[in-house]
Amino acid sequence: MPLPFPPRHVNLWLLDDGDGWLLVDCGAQTDDAAALWERIFAAALDGRPVTRLLVTHFHPDHVGFAGWMAQRWGGAPLLMTRAEWLQARLLRLDAGEDMIEQQVAWARRAGCAEDYLRFLAGRGPLYVRAVLPLPRQHRRIAAGDSLRIGGRTWTVLTGSGHAPEMACLHCAELGVLIAADQILPRITPHVGVHPTEPDGDPLAEFLSSNARLAALPPETLVLPSHGEPFRGLHRRIAAIAAHHAERLEMLRDACAAPITALDGARRLFPRPLDHRALGAAIAETLAHLNRLLAAGEAVREMRGDGVALYRRAP
Repeated sequence: MPLPFPPRHVNLWLLDDGDGWLLVDCGAQTDDAAALWERIFAAALDGRPVTRLLVTHFHPDHVGFAGWMAQRWGGAPLLMTRAEWLQARLLRLDAGEDMIEQQVAWARRAGCAEDYLRFLAGRGPLYVRAVLPLPRQHRRIAAGDSLRIGGRTWTVLTGSGHAPEMACLHCAELGVLIAADQILPRITPHVGVHPTEPDGDPLAEFLSSNARLAALPPETLVLPSHGEPFRGLHRRIAAIAAHHAERLEMLRDACAAPITALDGARRLFPRPLDHRALGAAIAETLAHLNRLLAAGEAVREMRGDGVALYRRAP
């Protein structure tokens, strides 16, 4: 399904479920999304309805069209983990001026210039533009749950770091893992620290989640949310871990002298970043800086103007 923002597409999955279909994720709200979905329904469903909708996590490219989808299919139940459903509901409601002020304060603490702060203040809330109102109830799924889909057992596995309680689905009989955004074949999932939890350590959660997935057989067929299906789960988990180890080392070196999060982002992302990309780069940098803080390898101090400085621990 095409997206109006990077990475420009999201993979969505229809699982044969006997008399109907279970849909995994539903794309972002865009002007042409409904028409695209109707074309898919006409071509791919063999005359059977969507009877269940499972959304892996709260990001707009996964949950954005869930409200429309549930209504379109006569109240088909929405299956989500509790944290993801609550996060999506919260962000749909949290669209006031105080939320924008919090984002501006977060960017100011990171060392961003006034032109970027003005950009944030004028941009307004993004989530409500890409996510339609959600159903007011959901069926909770949790790690370890077994779902019967099309006569086969799929086990719910959860990952954290990219999202708080992202659902992945593993079918041992088929040797298939629907990995959502937890494991991607070419790019690394975004792991960031955001204004709502500025002292969080999502990178530790992300790497621990991946280590749990390494218990699956190495020949597992991985169905990611972005990029092509692939085999080589263990190699990819190791490559992602090595990538983050390299980023941590880069920031350790950078912290030989005090730096801001913006300074660190420029070290990790040396190419020019426009205002739309800068926030994600800073969030990712903060995830690595907070990992160094939690490991006792860096310390944080506040400058007189309220900007946070990071330096190597003595």
